[in-house]
Amino acid sequence: QVQLVESGGGSVQAGGSLRLSCAASGYTATIGCMAWFRQAPGKGLEWVSRINNAGGTTYYADSVKGRFTISLDNAKNTLYLQMNSLQPEDTTMYYCAARPFGCARATLRGDYNDWGQGTQVTVSS
Repeated sequence: QVQLVESGGGSVQAGGSLRLSCAASGYTATIGCMAWFRQAPGKGLEWVSRINNAGGTTYYADSVKGRFTISLDNAKNTLYLQMNSLQPEDTTMYYCAARPFGCARATLRGDYNDWGQGTQVTVSS
């Protein structure tokens, strides 16, 4: 099993930036793909971005492409999400997730085995 702990959320004005972190522990050698999701109250879970642990291939949702950057520090077992040009519609809880397989088409809750507790991002206009 893998344990995931997010940090780095907070409040920022529109146009600002934040960097989220997700520290992984436990059986981290089994991780094949890591991802960021977000979910606003009363709304469904939205996949944001994912990265293959082996080759570093990255994928982004259209809503964040060009503004967010996902990266992985394997030495530190830490996943990052650099978020620039934040907008009020980016306000929500952000979660990291991990799975033991590659990232191909892995955009749904059920595609991932392990989840963090979430970190809140609030963007004011």
